[in-house]
Amino acid sequence: MDFTWKVMEKDMEGLAQRFKATSRNLAHANTPGYARRSVSFEDELRDVVNAGGKLKMSTTDPGHIPTRPHLVSAVTPAEIRITDEVYRLDGNNVDPEREMAVLAETRMMYGAMSRFAAKKLAGYRMVIAGR
Repeated sequence: MDFTWKVMEKDMEGLAQRFKATSRNLAHANTPGYARRSVSFEDELRDVVNAGGKLKMSTTDPGHIPTRPHLVSAVTPAEIRITDEVYRLDGNNVDPEREMAVLAETRMMYGAMSRFAAKKLAGYRMVIAGR
């Protein structure tokens, strides 16, 4: 599998996790004390993609902490519980309008990545068919 496919796969994995977290947030919009969740992965993935032009720091001891992941497979979408925001008096911080906007943005990004994967696959099919 080439680098582009790995990046697309990891991006779609992160977006799928964001769908789940956002859906869970909307489902708990009326649950007192519920803290919304957010999924973050784009910055790590961007660092891996752009790592070719940066000086890599090496870890010479297992106790050293790497500065960033070096492989696409090492990027892990992280679900973060947001507790420092308050939206309602009962402690729930889910703003349904914001969650719907996140859902729409995630849907558009997932659709764009799906179309990109389909075009890449169509290109492979043309090469295999000899056109």
